[in-house]
Amino acid sequence: MAIQYPKFTLGETLTAQQIEFFNTNGFIHFKNFIKPETVQTITDASLEVQKRWLEQDIKKINGVPIKYGKDLNGDTIVQRFAFINQHHPVLGEFLEDPRFTTLLNLIGPGARLGKTEKDGMVFNHYVNGPESKFSQMGWHVDGLRDIFHGGKLNPMLNVGIHLSNLKPENGGLRLIPGTHKQGLYQLLFRKKHFLDHKPDAEEVAVLPEAGDLTVHDGRLWHRVEKSSVVGESSRRRVIYVPIIAGKYEPKNENSPTAFYQRFAGVVK
Repeated sequence: MAIQYPKFTLGETLTAQQIEFFNTNGFIHFKNFIKPETVQTITDASLEVQKRWLEQDIKKINGVPIKYGKDLNGDTIVQRFAFINQHHPVLGEFLEDPRFTTLLNLIGPGARLGKTEKDGMVFNHYVNGPESKFSQMGWHVDGLRDIFHGGKLNPMLNVGIHLSNLKPENGGLRLIPGTHKQGLYQLLFRKKHFLDHKPDAEEVAVLPEAGDLTVHDGRLWHRVEKSSVVGESSRRRVIYVPIIAGKYEPKNENSPTAFYQRFAGVVK
């Protein structure tokens, strides 16, 4: 199932080969986007935000529920941060890296990094332990939220910055190449959103090393596979930030909680 695919290096511009691969498959994988010391700095920043949110008993950020869980020692941890870029200067400055601007060309004119829109920079912390609340995620397409909001399906990409080394047994991102070209019916009904965890014969396992960057189209079917190992070796961290186009819709502390986010408990 760990089907091989080419990996690339992200420079100042996208090459014709990179654009063609992305347009055909709906995803692309860049090696060594950030250095190990940057991975550690980002991880440390997330722990500082976690400490502050725990002390302040933060439930939502800009209307988006924060997902808490338990670490392997039983301590409460944040397992899904929303808009974390707005809560630590290291993470806010990280999004100023000019290579993110290069990625905007995968959509074209009008594209922007969603620093204040959708869920902003999302930091996911997965761990497979007896009390973890976040170890996997069922099949879904990111673009579905536009439909929930009563709008049209706007172009959207999800940029992943991977902070852990993954092997097949560690679980992680699984996607079905080419499904970004599907019609609306397949987008809505090919799988049971978030409830279906079954492997697909056509899926590809994305197995990054810490520091790698991936991009997948918001219309692409994907899931997060649960680690088959437990304990410390199951721990993985990944950042996602959207690239979006269309109407500018920033969120703030008064933003309402989206209907679908009230059922976030199905993601376990």
